[in-house]
Amino acid sequence: MRLKLIASVLFIAMTISVNLQAQPVKKHGNLSVKGIQLTDEHGNATVLNGISYGWHNWWSQFYNKESVKWLASDWKCSAVRAAMGVEPKGGYVDSPESSKEKIEAVIQGAIDNDIYVLIDFHSHNIRLPEAKAFFTEMATKYGQHPNVIYELFNEPVKDSWSQVKEYSVELIKTIRAIDPDNIILVGSPHWDQDIHLVADDPIVGYNNIMYTCHFYAGTHGQSLRDRCDYALKKGIPIFISESAGMEASGDGPMNYTEWQKWIDWCQSNKISLITWSISSKNETCSMIKPGVSPLGNWKEADLNESGIKTRELLRKQTEKNE
Repeated sequence: MRLKLIASVLFIAMTISVNLQAQPVKKHGNLSVKGIQLTDEHGNATVLNGISYGWHNWWSQFYNKESVKWLASDWKCSAVRAAMGVEPKGGYVDSPESSKEKIEAVIQGAIDNDIYVLIDFHSHNIRLPEAKAFFTEMATKYGQHPNVIYELFNEPVKDSWSQVKEYSVELIKTIRAIDPDNIILVGSPHWDQDIHLVADDPIVGYNNIMYTCHFYAGTHGQSLRDRCDYALKKGIPIFISESAGMEASGDGPMNYTEWQKWIDWCQSNKISLITWSISSKNETCSMIKPGVSPLGNWKEADLNESGIKTRELLRKQTEKNE
């Protein structure tokens, strides 16, 4: 009887452990920022690894709960990024209701599958009125969920840090009036490359703020990591919300040597890493082959090189974290 009882207890404990490992939000709960580190509700350093969907206005077919479930269960993503295109035809400015419908399918899919989700205002330009309206609605609908992370600005291109900072502070005020604590990601100038400028003049007075840096390993190497190291030394918490192994154009060959250096750097600094993208364009960064079902259940034959390698990376990272 005692052996049966012990076996039953061990089975239950193992089941709980597996469930927690497969359900990042149940395991980590509400996230916060302590110094430069993303931490969970238990005070432990936490790293999120996952996938960004491509621009929703061009790859809307992938924006569904089924694909989120597959990325969570098979790819072992702890986070996904819903990249809401803002300016292009079919984007938020052109079609706000249909845009929100697509984004919310991914948000709800993340909540249903107990992973984190970046709500990304995927723009290259400052659009404060539109961003305020969008994030007011998102915070009102989803701010009570610990799954949610707000990304205020995909990649500033021509705007200075002072302009991006002013825009970001206005949005932080907007979100914090509704949602007092979920993580907010702030972009940096020049395609999210100028994190060193942020380090010299950060936003103050608000909690749970992190700053984004984007890299494409075929273009960005040690000089960008040096900028990131400078920012970390000055107390700037960094979140890599978009990255990949090829050139910044999204095309060209995979640079596995430099990509591995970035992965090692992220792991050594406990920095979260999101990879681009779930889309089916004829380019290196698109992970899904054209004509494949958008609902998940993807086999290796359905994936492009970057998809195969990213899936391997995510599953390996999950094993390490477990």
